[in-house]
Parts: sequence; C-alpha cells; structure tokens
Amino acid sequence: MSVAIESMAIDLLRHGDTGQRSYRGQLDDPLNEAGWAQLRAAVVGYDWDLVVSSSLRRCADFARELTAARGWPLRLDARLAEYHFGDWQGVPIETLAEEQGEALGRFWSDPVAHPPPGAESFEQFRTRLGAALDDVVREANGRRVLIITHGGAIRLLRCLVEGRGYGDMAGIDVPHASIHTVTWPAVEALA
Repeated sequence: MSVAIESMAIDLLRHGDTGQRSYRGQLDDPLNEAGWAQLRAAVVGYDWDLVVSSSLRRCADFARELTAARGWPLRLDARLAEYHFGDWQGVPIETLAEEQGEALGRFWSDPVAHPPPGAESFEQFRTRLGAALDDVVREANGRRVLIITHGGAIRLLRCLVEGRGYGDMAGIDVPHASIHTVTWPAVEALA
C-alpha cells in the first residue's frame, strides 16, 4: 500500500557548464570555471533548508560547496542523474547530426518511441526521477528544497508537471545554472 504524499514546490537547479558539447548523459564531467561562476551567481539571494543533488560531479561538487558554506543538509541521490544516452553518450551533437541525422530527428520528436541505441528507456528515466522526487517530498516535511540535477531531468519533470508530451522536451529552454520551480507530485503522477 502506498502512502499519499502532499504536493510541494521544489526548486530544480541545472548544473553549470562543463565545456563539453555532446550528450554527456551519465559521464562524470567536472564543472569548468565558467560553470562554477554560473552556479555561484544563480543561488545568490535564495535560501533553502535542504539540498538534494545528483551524485554526478557536475552537480555534487557544487552541492557540497553550497551546503558547506550555508550550513544546510545535503543528500546525494544517484536517481537524479541525467538520462543515459546509450551509444550517443559523449558523441558531439554535430557528429550525430552528420552521421545519424534522421535518427536524431526522430529522437527529438518522439524520444519514447525512438531512443538512442543502447539508451535508458523513458519509462525507466521517468520512474527513477519520480521515485527520487517522491522521497524528497516525504523527507522535506514542509522545508524548502533545492534539487541540483541535469537538463534532461528538468525537461522531463517539467513535461510531467506541465502536462506536456515528451516530444516537447527539446523545446524547453534549460540553460546552465537555471532554476525551475515545479510542484511535485505532478498531477500526472497522482492520476
């Protein structure tokens, strides 16, 4: 028997720049200097009670710095990692467009039906992100929460809370170090 959880607003922060120009997925890249500066500037004036972060370095390294400086609790959660792009992970977008342009276009228009070869299914991605956010809501107990995660994760979560299809993901702007507030659980998740 599952226990119903109250919905709450959660701030999602995308990691900063790593200098890499490809689908990085679950490759564990560090932030570059610009990425550190972007993140430090993004959180000025904000106050949270709890930070939960993807365990990948481009998120976790900043989460550790932020929580140490502000005295906030931190929990790392591997379920908040980026989508696993399979064979496309680490391949420059330009190379994919040149060598597999039709497959790339199909993925952008319908990532559920046309995932990259060897990639995580969107059902797996949605399930692990949803379970992670459910746990955050239970743990938060009304506290203000920041989740530091990845562009693909934020796009998928925004699709869920905004009632959009996954084909809209490519059109959702999620710049490095941008903050997106969502209410979780999503209406779709409650249905």
